[in-house]
Amino acid sequence: MRSGVKEEVNVKKGIYRKFFKRPMDFILSLMAITILSPVLMVVAMLVRLKLGSPVLFKQKRPGLDEKINTKHKYRTMTDEKDENDELLSDSIRLTRFGRMLRSTSLDELPELFNILKGDMSIVGPRPLAIQYLPYYTETERIRHSVRPGLSGLAQINGRNTATWEERFNYDVKYVNEITFLGDLKIIIQTVLKAIQRSDIGERGVDAPMDFDKYRMKDFWR
Repeated sequence: MRSGVKEEVNVKKGIYRKFFKRPMDFILSLMAITILSPVLMVVAMLVRLKLGSPVLFKQKRPGLDEKINTKHKYRTMTDEKDENDELLSDSIRLTRFGRMLRSTSLDELPELFNILKGDMSIVGPRPLAIQYLPYYTETERIRHSVRPGLSGLAQINGRNTATWEERFNYDVKYVNEITFLGDLKIIIQTVLKAIQRSDIGERGVDAPMDFDKYRMKDFWR
């Protein structure tokens, strides 16, 4: 299959990545959970009140070395169904409150516990759907040689509005160039973008089509 990724396979493992990144993830996620515990509780209560139960939305995602883990987020959609007992479209079930959670990234706060556990990192390529795994090129698969992140280089350079080629270029570039200062810069820019609510794409509207469908479409051209 064709790919727009041009990065060479050249994964480097520096001192920061080998010895300091994971301990820092643990310490910072523990501090964040402690400091943000009132916010976590308030958001959980509002989700329960406005969207119902369960409060958390669970997803299976590939992690380090493509090991499948369960990722947690606050739910952002209702369970509204039609007369055939089938769920309504995402655009209908995504409420104004849910959009606010997504645009501010508050829905992703439970992922701090995934970071604490070691399934994720504060910074790294975002975890994507399991069904995408067969469609990566060998170069694109490099993104799974590190823990997936709460935010990453692709997220501060377009987030949901970037194309798949752009996302994977940034993911591979990040894995090849992991540094403490680079991670710090990504964290700061992520916070600023969350405050400004910039580069937010609504699923099915601004975001690109599902990667497996996109890659198959690209393959048959």
